[in-house]
Parts: sequence; structure tokens; C-alpha cells
Amino acid sequence: MKEELVATFGNYFEQPLIDEILETGKLMEVPAGETLMDIGQYIRSMPLLLSGAIKVLREDEEGDELLLYYLEQGETCSVTMACCMGHTKSEIRALTETDTRLVMVPVQKMEEWMANYKGWRNYVFDSYQNRLNELLQTVDSIAFKNLDQRLVDYLKKKVEVTNDNRIRNTHQEIAYDLHTSRVVISRLLKKLEKMKKLVLHRNYIHVVDL
Repeated sequence: MKEELVATFGNYFEQPLIDEILETGKLMEVPAGETLMDIGQYIRSMPLLLSGAIKVLREDEEGDELLLYYLEQGETCSVTMACCMGHTKSEIRALTETDTRLVMVPVQKMEEWMANYKGWRNYVFDSYQNRLNELLQTVDSIAFKNLDQRLVDYLKKKVEVTNDNRIRNTHQEIAYDLHTSRVVISRLLKKLEKMKKLVLHRNYIHVVDL
């Protein structure tokens, strides 16, 4: 694990900090489709992503979901950080998009490392900034883009984070992520297929040229 930590976080973290992460962190290997964190849970540890991808969702009062952003290699979840620091319950759901390797860091270490390591402070501040930018992009997408373009952006991001142009989500799952109906998603996917942007198969969507 040490080599992975250095390769992934070496540009941020000092060697003594990496040593502390090795001592106190817990390595986890989580298959795709697993819930890492759910709404209403108290958060006891924070993830540092070594490989794979995690999608972060919000849920409204009716139980409908909206995809906020993805976490990829070298990233962590700033919402998780905020909950850890404030000792509050999680307001997001985090699911593994692909098979994922991560290190879970105990909450009690966060404040200690903020005081002791400049690298950790910079990492935390940059993480907040990156997540804020992604949340603003999500808001802009909902406010200013039509659903056709949001779907295209969604499919592109899926291909990017999974490194696979075959998207295996159902139309209903895509509808959940984009906070719309399955019927609408199916119609838009058919439209993209007619434009030769993708091919719809029984169990997956083959992205050709978006």
C-alpha cells in the first residue's frame, strides 16, 4: 500500500504523514455497485481514493436521486470532510462506480493533521475547491442546459471514469442519476442512436461518438 500512497498522494503529503496514514488507515477493496456511505449515517472515517471511481448522490424528500459528482484516483469527498469536522450525519450517498481501492482514515486524525501537516491542509483546501467547482457545474447544467445535453455530458463522464465505452446502467438508473423519468431517458437515447452517437444493446449502451 505504501507504494500506492506515494504514487497517488506523494505530490501533496509529506513522508511522515504517509507513515501515519499507513499506521492508522484501513485499506479497503470494494467491488462496483456497493454503498460506501448512506444518507443519515454518522461518518467515522474519510476515504482517500487509490483507484477506481465513486459517484456521490443527493436525495430529495420523495426519495429521488441526483448525481452530484464523481470521485476518482487521488481524490476525497469534501462533503464527508465537512460532516466529519462538524460531527453531523451524512447528507449524501456514495456508491462505487467501478471496483475501488481506498484507504479509510479515522475522523479523529483530521484536525490533528490540519495542525501538523501543510500538505494535508493544502490537500483539504484543494479538495473543497474542486468539489465546489463540480457542484457549480452541476447547478449550471440543471439551470442552463436542456436534458439532451445533460445526458450527453453524463454519458461522456461515465466513459471517462470507467474507461469503458460500454455503459451498463439501465435506463431507469440513468434517469435516477439525472433526476428525470425512464421514459424520457429512453426517448433521448433512441434519438442519440438515430444520430449514430451510440448503439443500444439489450444489456448495455455502446457509446460511439458523443
